[in-house]
Amino acid sequence: MLTLSGNRQKYCDGISRRNFLKAGALGFGGLGLADVLRVRSEAVPAARVPKSVILICLPGGPSHLEMYDMKPDAPSEYRGEFDPISTNVPGFDICEHMPLQTKIADKLAVVRNMTFTQPDHQMHEVYTGFPQAPQASLFSGPIRPAFGSIVSKLRGARSRLPQYVAIGRSEFYLIANSEVPLYLGPAHSPFEPKGPDLGNMELKEGVSLPRLGDRQALRGAFDQLRRDLDASGQMDSVDYFTGKALDMITSPKVREAFDIEQESASTRELYGPDYQFQWSYQTGHTWHPSRFLLARRLAEAGVPVVTLAEGGWDDHGKVNAASPTGNVFERMKEKLPVYDWSIYALITDIYQRGLDKDIAVVVWGEFGRTPRINFAGGRDHWPRAGFALFSGGGFRTGQMIGKTDARGEQPINKKYNPQNVFATLYHHLGIDPDQSTYNHPSGRPLHLLDDTNRIVELA
Repeated sequence: MLTLSGNRQKYCDGISRRNFLKAGALGFGGLGLADVLRVRSEAVPAARVPKSVILICLPGGPSHLEMYDMKPDAPSEYRGEFDPISTNVPGFDICEHMPLQTKIADKLAVVRNMTFTQPDHQMHEVYTGFPQAPQASLFSGPIRPAFGSIVSKLRGARSRLPQYVAIGRSEFYLIANSEVPLYLGPAHSPFEPKGPDLGNMELKEGVSLPRLGDRQALRGAFDQLRRDLDASGQMDSVDYFTGKALDMITSPKVREAFDIEQESASTRELYGPDYQFQWSYQTGHTWHPSRFLLARRLAEAGVPVVTLAEGGWDDHGKVNAASPTGNVFERMKEKLPVYDWSIYALITDIYQRGLDKDIAVVVWGEFGRTPRINFAGGRDHWPRAGFALFSGGGFRTGQMIGKTDARGEQPINKKYNPQNVFATLYHHLGIDPDQSTYNHPSGRPLHLLDDTNRIVELA
């Protein structure tokens, strides 16, 4: 059984992103899923792979200037230390520390004219498309449900597979704070696969399926009494979660979807081993290629929305006591090669399996980095420019979309924002954001987005 582990993560604000959501237990048969399973599922035709989205977040704000939007002709205080290299698509140049992606650039599309709103590490735009409320405190919650929760609400639950899975979510406090269903209800929260929780998907020794049924019948008798006394409606929610946990625990297909040991040795080798970072701010933090493989397995199995958070990308340099050591170039020399390997493996795997029309991949962070290098050799927060990398999804790939000015400070001519990214992803999933709505607690119907324009170059 796969074990996915991680450590606390700190950004420049010095706040620890703790694993603050703890799983409880049903109290019988060793089933722990009923308290962590907050998802719904849908039935899918057996004859085809359903449409899915893998949303990869690089938390902390990855530098567009050190990855996909290099400025080799800019003044030295802007251009940085790295050189661009050619790819298999003419004019599609990327950083020298990402050589594997040069082989698959024809399967990539980089949106270089992205803009964001939030100047700090709120992750709301990455997961909901909306910034936090005006005048809200720094770490306040989002104003809209997460993208995956909305998909879960709109598409319904008809199968045993979770409809929204979040990998690495609880390792970053601000991500866990953004990936929430709000008023859509806890049934549309993401399921986060972690070692102990996956272990709870197995029957405990000595508990057979008939015995499990007997225990459930006994529990049902007690619950009926509690339901008769319950005026809040909470028991209906408990019944739903318990039922879904039992569905999953008795389904080999669901358990196997979370187990990368089912993959061939050659596929696991394609993704490579975990990597332990050496820099002091990343000591104890491991890059997990296995999570990228798990994301592909879940999407292929029929999970419509899989999110994945990986790495630390808050590269200011040593500007204060809370900030990490090393300049942006030293740290990127270590991070970019393992990132490059994981993106190459995931995209290559998806295309080799013929899943490139069905699985859409997007990679981004909450903003880019300042074009001017700071006094510590780092780059600071820069919401005025950033990137989003797309692949699969039946998109038109092999292209750079949009561009920024000569110093990478802001897009020229045309801009895209996070809502345009989500409009594109909704359409991939067969959801029309112009027509679809869900209800606010007041009863007022809400459209999914304020800006429903897609990234037209991908169509």
